Amino acid sequence: MNRIEKLIAELCPNGVEWKKLGEVCEVLRGKRLTKKELSDDLTPEFKYPVFHGGLVPLGYYDKYNRKASQTMIINTGSIGEVVWSSVPFWSSDGTFTIETQNNIIDKFLYYYLKIKESYLKSQKREGGVPTIDRNVIENLPIPIPPLPIQEEIVKILDTFTELEAELEAELEAELEARKKQYEYYRNKLLTPVKHNGRWYLNGKEVEWKKLGEVLDYEQPTKYIIQTTDYSDNYDIPVLTAGQTFILGYTNEKDGIFKATKNDPVIIFDDFTTSFHWVDFDFKVKSSAMKLLKPRKEVKIVFKYVYYAMTCIKYSTIEHSRQWISKYSNIPIPIPPLSEQERIVAILDKFDALVNDLTSGLPAEIEARRKQYEYYRNKLLQFPPFQKC
Repeated sequence: MNRIEKLIAELCPNGVEWKKLGEVCEVLRGKRLTKKELSDDLTPEFKYPVFHGGLVPLGYYDKYNRKASQTMIINTGSIGEVVWSSVPFWSSDGTFTIETQNNIIDKFLYYYLKIKESYLKSQKREGGVPTIDRNVIENLPIPIPPLPIQEEIVKILDTFTELEAELEAELEAELEARKKQYEYYRNKLLTPVKHNGRWYLNGKEVEWKKLGEVLDYEQPTKYIIQTTDYSDNYDIPVLTAGQTFILGYTNEKDGIFKATKNDPVIIFDDFTTSFHWVDFDFKVKSSAMKLLKPRKEVKIVFKYVYYAMTCIKYSTIEHSRQWISKYSNIPIPIPPLSEQERIVAILDKFDALVNDLTSGLPAEIEARRKQYEYYRNKLLQFPPFQKC
């Protein structure tokens, strides 16, 4: 029998009392500030973070309206997200702050609400401005074990959180080192050298071709999503060529771009020139991209072209479409097909180690997070109170 089980057997042998959150806590909505009232940077005067739509502060203010060590539930932006602040802060009207009574430890309530985060997110009210109603939070049943049990659980989870954060930081550092190693070898494999007036890549002579000579493009107009009713329960991802990549999932059945591992595509942001390799069915968010495929008349390894594009150093200055006017005119080195295939095989292995969530370090990081969530959830499961 572990420490928590002993305390439960000793202090509440008939089970733990449960009450609606609104019966034992006050749910306070914050007050909006205008952007011009805030500082973008933390300064000695503007030192209080302003929380509005998520974990990242909207800015900093010279006053606070909530004390340190309190839990927030976001009701705009990242609706339903549970956030803890260890410092005094300003709660805007985009957050609810939970003020507890003496029989509930703030950090215990935070840890419990974190396991209910998925439920809270599912209660988003649609229509008009998406939000979560106060009564959803107030009607949420919460356990109220005796204070010694709450204290022990907070102590365990605080320790576990610190260890998990340290380990994750180590893994993130290792992942960053692997990324740099990957970039070094990728650039080495894909950087040609000139000798006696000819260009060679890894000892193989190359010819230079513009991207527009080896790739064709399609406008994404017929694949644009009609609504933004995203849900993790839907099947078709909605993509952007920018950093976010997958915006969400839709249940729309028409206008789906069909891509497979044998017939992939490159999606290219026509304004920022960022791009992604895609080998699954999808829809797109907007027309501000090009869908790139190899030209039928050109014999080339498509994935090689993708890797060659990752080595292009190009920055956009003006806000204009880039593919036709400039980017498609950039030349890349084209070695023999056998060398293209060899390079792709090497870089695919590196890419899987660094980026694939089913293998390598990213999978280890995800496994650690799931392990933490498993033990946290197990600690916060309580039998309901049974009258004798």
